[in-house]
Amino acid sequence: MPLSAAQLAHLQTPLTIGNRTFGSRVLQSPLAGITDRSFRRLVRTHAAQSLMYTEMVSASGLHYSRSIPAIMDIDAGETPVGIQLFDCRPDFLVEAARIAVDQGADVIDINMGCPVNKITKNGGGSSLLRDPQTASQIVEAVAKAVSVPVTVKTRLGWNDAEINILEFAQRMQESGAQLLTVHGRTRAQAFEGAARWEWIAQVKEHLQIPVIANGDIFSIDAAIRCLTLTGADGVMCARGSLGAPHLVGHIDHFLRTGERLPEPTNVDRLRRAQEHLHLLFEFKGTLGVRQARKHMGWYVREFPGAAVLRAQLMRIETVAMGDQLLELAISQLLEAEPLLV
Repeated sequence: MPLSAAQLAHLQTPLTIGNRTFGSRVLQSPLAGITDRSFRRLVRTHAAQSLMYTEMVSASGLHYSRSIPAIMDIDAGETPVGIQLFDCRPDFLVEAARIAVDQGADVIDINMGCPVNKITKNGGGSSLLRDPQTASQIVEAVAKAVSVPVTVKTRLGWNDAEINILEFAQRMQESGAQLLTVHGRTRAQAFEGAARWEWIAQVKEHLQIPVIANGDIFSIDAAIRCLTLTGADGVMCARGSLGAPHLVGHIDHFLRTGERLPEPTNVDRLRRAQEHLHLLFEFKGTLGVRQARKHMGWYVREFPGAAVLRAQLMRIETVAMGDQLLELAISQLLEAEPLLV
């Protein structure tokens, strides 16, 4: 089912979050260990106006370390960018939010959806779905403390027996959240099973603030189906962007123009992998090269010899090693299929 004319017209207008306006309704999700400056720069080359987020920052860690972690680094001119925070202590989150604004954040996002045990066992992430009073206190305190919009990213509930997203979303709005992103899974699901977009549709019906749909946005077609079903004010790409930093921009371009940009070829993906490797080394040195290994696995796929190349790239120790492997693979692809790569 295609988007209605009214839905499409709405999605082609700027996204207003509190006192800020953003040119795109397609967002890049914060992803731990992924959405650093190098990744955001690659996404930004395709999505100039999209709001994207840093990796989530521990408010407790920020409080006790008294230093600014590298994951809060924002490039000059990178805007629009949000910084996502997690914790269960309103005072720590207020402190962290003020620091984030000083770092250049256009938006403060509170993580209330992370399912990882090391986060939830300390009261953060999706455990706040079980403690709506504390969640409300957090949003209210942070919203009063900073001048930029405060948003919340959450899930449907703790598990199927405790789906409380409708009541929870209403409380977040009443507490001062100016946008809600809903991942259509419970904490118990983690990233398994299909995202239940029908719940996001109900959230949209209940709220006046913008609602962003998240979960299983792996393509333009998935984004259209999600937006059609949910009536959401936009979509947020997460795992779909792994090895595909063009995805946010391609969805945004389609919503604006109706045109599908060409999908990257195998050679395009390998060249983008090479660019990503160099950016990670530029920002992080040898650590960046080690972190690049997982990204190589996402870029290198679906062509003859991809599995062997992936295995080799997973062991690289230097940029030169990665360059040599990627350049050889690109040459072989161009030689074997010069018009189809």
